[in-house]
Amino acid sequence: MDLERLRHSTAHVMAAAVCRLYDDVKIDIGPATDDGFYYDFDVPHRFTPEDFEAIEAEMAKITAEKLPFECVEVSREEALKLFTDSNQSFKVERLNDIPEGDKITLYKCGEFVDLCRGPHIEHTGEIRAFKVTTVAGSYFRGQETNPMLQRLYGIVATDKKALRIHLAQISEAKKRDHRKIGKELDLFSVQDDVGPGLIHWHPKGARIRSIIEDYWRREHFRAGYELLYTPHIGKGNLWETSGHLECYSENMYSPMDVDKSPFYVRPMNCPFHIEVYKSHKRSYRELPLRWAELGTVYRYEKSGVLHGLLRVRGFTQDDAHIFCTPSQIEEEVELTLKFAIKILKTFGFDDITAYLATKPDKAVGDDARWEQATASIKNALDASGVSYEVDPGGGAFYGPKIDVKIKDALGRQWQLSTIQFDFNLPERFNLSYIGEDGKEHQPYMVHRALLGSLERFFGILIEHYAGAFPVWLAPEQVRVLPLTENQIEYSKEVLKTLLKNDIRASIDEKSEKVGAKIRRARGEMIPYMLILGPKEEETGAVAVRERLAGDVGAVSITEFVERIRKENEPDK
Repeated sequence: MDLERLRHSTAHVMAAAVCRLYDDVKIDIGPATDDGFYYDFDVPHRFTPEDFEAIEAEMAKITAEKLPFECVEVSREEALKLFTDSNQSFKVERLNDIPEGDKITLYKCGEFVDLCRGPHIEHTGEIRAFKVTTVAGSYFRGQETNPMLQRLYGIVATDKKALRIHLAQISEAKKRDHRKIGKELDLFSVQDDVGPGLIHWHPKGARIRSIIEDYWRREHFRAGYELLYTPHIGKGNLWETSGHLECYSENMYSPMDVDKSPFYVRPMNCPFHIEVYKSHKRSYRELPLRWAELGTVYRYEKSGVLHGLLRVRGFTQDDAHIFCTPSQIEEEVELTLKFAIKILKTFGFDDITAYLATKPDKAVGDDARWEQATASIKNALDASGVSYEVDPGGGAFYGPKIDVKIKDALGRQWQLSTIQFDFNLPERFNLSYIGEDGKEHQPYMVHRALLGSLERFFGILIEHYAGAFPVWLAPEQVRVLPLTENQIEYSKEVLKTLLKNDIRASIDEKSEKVGAKIRRARGEMIPYMLILGPKEEETGAVAVRERLAGDVGAVSITEFVERIRKENEPDK
């Protein structure tokens, strides 16, 4: 059964149940989502979790009735009269969105009628296992000046066993929620006095970020990249040339006046890298140029979509741009794809799928360039051995792309790496290089991100590992636990040795039993604990306890240091 069709149909059933149970219900939209469905309502009754059981019971009645989903094509006037007479003002507005001349269809399910393109399943009896899960607020059309609606979320599965598995995954996802773990482990916060969507990295979170950045820089230098640092603001005419003011201004923050000229906080890094390219004449002998930057950008996101680290207003992209000749492009794409896969696997993501997004109906650039770029991408994907799917027409108007998606520990898919051709900006900025023939040619330009943004990637990492990071990423790798006050001096000597060898460690000197210290260290997800008693002090050893395995025996401090050194190499 088509899961998206099943989810969308179940959203209609939930809306029909709500309309049966409550008075003065106004309905908006009810689409399928990646893992379920939702429906938006304007209703005087305020939904709470206590209402879910009654809604589910009414949904069960509707499914038992095996009501057919009937598609009816109507005129604009008929639809307008129906929704006006039934006081469905949101549906009237949605109807007005449909362009003149487009087909207008209604879907009927018993007494429930919705403005909908479909498609749907045959009848409600095909819906066998479902659950209403949460309720949240949502502005109509996502705009804060519009009425606040109530959004009911739900899930549906093909049978009750599959539903139980899905519910277990949801429960585990709640335990792994990066906002919850981030607070418990003191990794990051969002401060109301500063503003929503703006992340404060606390010391432990900042330590992990620095580890990620250090590894990122090292691997980029090894892969033949050079690093750039560029401004956070730029003149208005820069964004006019790039096309951002024309096509992206709603996501940009208002300009500031500097020397009587408008300046904008950057939403993207591309124009700055282009300006570096334009700083002097380029020769084919210089190409390819691979320039990377951990560039912080700011984009206005509506408050309703902000979500911890995963959707923010200020974030740092692991951005890069490759400028090359047409003859170099295939090799560059292949190298970039292999680089992306290597990086993702190093962070513990082995289930990787790529998507080849091809030319859309509306596109810039000549057909020959599109054909060469698309062939280069396909050849790189074939050579990589990574499974991939084709997304016909899914490319941007300015070039085809590869999207790389990973699955986390819960099997959820996340898009991370992107390799994006761009035929638009080189033309807008009049980029060129001197070829072997002594003439000017336009370079190929590739936008490339491996992790996406550090904020979002960190949120995914937290949930993937449930806060229990591998040793090389852990903000604190070792906690030294003196058995009594008599071992504190020896513990300090051990700590000094650890720190001297770049091992992240601390001492718990609290006057408590060692059992309490162990529980605290485990709760803080410390990978290793070194318990130091009289015997260890006498022999110059450390009693090693692992976070999961428990006691693993005593070793010399030299042997333990060597063990951590090996684990600190993420590629091994």
